[in-house]
Amino acid sequence: MSLDEVIGSALDERELTYTHDEPGKFFVTLPGTKKLQTNCWLVVGRHAVVVEAFVCRRPDEAHQDVYRFLLRRNAKLYGVHYTLDAQGDIYLVGRIAPHAVTADELDRVLGQVVEAADGDFNTLLELGFKGAIQREWDWRVSRGESLANLEAFQHLVSES
Repeated sequence: MSLDEVIGSALDERELTYTHDEPGKFFVTLPGTKKLQTNCWLVVGRHAVVVEAFVCRRPDEAHQDVYRFLLRRNAKLYGVHYTLDAQGDIYLVGRIAPHAVTADELDRVLGQVVEAADGDFNTLLELGFKGAIQREWDWRVSRGESLANLEAFQHLVSES
C-alpha cells in the first residue's frame, strides 16, 4: 500500500472529514469542543509525513506567558510540538517517518493534535487575549447580546 492509501484508509476508518486534491497532501478537519475544529495538513515528503495544524493567531498580549505555557506544554506532547510562524501565529507541527506511518500511529498523532489544540485553546485565549475577551463581553452586554459562547471566560471579566 502507498502512503496515500494508508493515510486515506486511516482517515476513512475514523470517519474524519478531509480533502485529498493532489497526491501526498491531505487537508483534515479534526472535531473539537472548545476549539470547534482544528484544520490539519498531512503532507507526504521524501523523508517524512509532515503534520501541521493551526491552533490560534498571534496573541494580543502577555506574549511571555503564552510562550512559557507553550514551551512547558511541548514537554508533554507526543509526535507534535508547538511552534510559531513568521507572524507569531501558533501551530502544532510534527513529522512521522514514512516506515512508521500506520493507521494506529496516525490515530495517536492526530489524537494528540486534537487533545492539544482543543484542550489548550481556552488557556491560550485566557493568557493572550484577555483584553479582547473583556471588550467583547462589554460590547455584548451593552447591546443585550448573548454571552453563551463567552461563559467559559466569565471569571476573566469585570462587569462594569
